[in-house]
Amino acid sequence: MVADVHATVWDETGGTGPRALLVHGSTAWGDDPLLGFAAQRPLAGHGFRVLAVDRRGHGRSAGTGSAEYASDYRADAADIAGLMGDGAHLVGHSYGAVGVMLAAARRPEAVLSLALIEPGSYQAAADDPVVAAALRANREAIANVPADVTAGDYLRAAADSAGMPPLEPTPERLRAAGAALRERLCWEAPIPVAELAAAPWPKLVLSGTWESAPALYRERGGAPLMACARVTAERIGARLVRIPGAAHYPHVERPDAVNAALRALWTS
Repeated sequence: MVADVHATVWDETGGTGPRALLVHGSTAWGDDPLLGFAAQRPLAGHGFRVLAVDRRGHGRSAGTGSAEYASDYRADAADIAGLMGDGAHLVGHSYGAVGVMLAAARRPEAVLSLALIEPGSYQAAADDPVVAAALRANREAIANVPADVTAGDYLRAAADSAGMPPLEPTPERLRAAGAALRERLCWEAPIPVAELAAAPWPKLVLSGTWESAPALYRERGGAPLMACARVTAERIGARLVRIPGAAHYPHVERPDAVNAALRALWTS
């Protein structure tokens, strides 16, 4: 394990099964039942040692140690690389997908497979018109965030914009929301497209279809994320699977489909 990084371990193999690392997105933690990977616990019953990782600044992991960033995909990449051992299947959702891609490029010899769920890999698709427009809008929005916005404010706004019920402001959730307010922006992260494209291991990108999301959320969030998934898959040589009925959290909204896709990838 990596010092100060917590991972919930689901294992029915006595430690002998292939390792699978699950890396969550913003405002969540590894085994979070609302936005994280709690619904992927059954994968441990199929011969895998599953680790649901808490990124730094989230869950039970320590902070980044940085005065500037409470959450940082660069720190995530280093931590993931350290958790891979002699070999691991890598799964990343949203912000977590960026750290997973960087770690895979850093230690390609230790990757068994790569799965990206609704990846925040905007820079891999920055020349796509929909993604380019979203980047401009994101930069303008970030520039206009009030200095006094709180983690509670962020939590309420995130739920409202997605048409979700209010998220209970538990200490764990507020910590994750506070980290999201002070994160190194994943949509500005350089993505190692060439290195990932050259790698021989199987790759999968999972995307929601977003038809059930509120119209404004689908337009501003769903459209660029679906474009990111499509273009990223094309450019790194991954298979793209769209999950009907899901928006940004297919692993929560349609765990049956996501777990089946992951099992197929891990046994391919």
